[in-house]
Amino acid sequence: IAREELKAAGLDRQIWQCPVVLLADVRSVGVQGDGRTYGHPIVLRPVSSEDAMTADWSRIPYETLEKISTRITNEVREVNRVVLDVTSKPPGTIEWE
Repeated sequence: IAREELKAAGLDRQIWQCPVVLLADVRSVGVQGDGRTYGHPIVLRPVSSEDAMTADWSRIPYETLEKISTRITNEVREVNRVVLDVTSKPPGTIEWE
């Protein structure tokens, strides 16, 4: 979903990688329909880099982030929250471990 929306927005060549991380051990309270949900959050980690030794988080337009978030929360079972990782490398790494 993230890759499709980034490509549709013409951002696929500006972003070097965009890992999507499921926080399976974390529960997030949300509302879908008329009821509470206890789903999981997903983290988007779009980065730009020349050599993978350093990386900066990619600035994605809010409209594109909204489309990605809406699609993920509507189409992926048990996911009710999407967050954006804005940590550069260093101190963070590109992939979550």
